[in-house]
Amino acid sequence: MKFLKPILLVLLFTVTLACKNDKNNAADEEINNTVSTFYFIRHAEKDRSNSENQDPELSQEGLGRSIFWAKVFEPVALEAIYSTDYQRTQMTAAPTSVQKGISVTSYDPTTIEPQQFVTDNYGKKVLVVGHSNTIPKFVNAIIGEEKFEQIDDYDNSGLFVVTIIGTQATAIKLNLDISRQ
Repeated sequence: MKFLKPILLVLLFTVTLACKNDKNNAADEEINNTVSTFYFIRHAEKDRSNSENQDPELSQEGLGRSIFWAKVFEPVALEAIYSTDYQRTQMTAAPTSVQKGISVTSYDPTTIEPQQFVTDNYGKKVLVVGHSNTIPKFVNAIIGEEKFEQIDDYDNSGLFVVTIIGTQATAIKLNLDISRQ
């Protein structure tokens, strides 16, 4: 009987630790299997008729591309849409925003903290609309690698897809030419 109490305490302690480790392992597995997907696009073609205008709207071609992007994202279960606070980016995001019933959240590419952005959107599918010089920087900061260069000023066809599974980030760039659609 003397030995029974210590043996029971050891067994109880072992079972308690095993249960705690199972919970920790399940939580770790959930974190390791959680997928966050970020879709980054540059704004559609802007109106270039006034070179002095720092905040132009979209051109007719740009309006068509913004509708094209809405069609591209139609099957994607987006949970958030971010855009800089310029007319051309807001107008690019608008058709997708309306289609999804999601308000566009404005962000400042000069002050946004990429890792906090990832944390805030953990496990979500998110569209981000920006500029030729900000989108590649944002993507590179998220993946922790200088993989993408500034986008050519006349290239509005790029779609960057960043996928984070657990803590592992990957990124690809696709060029979607609407003239072929």
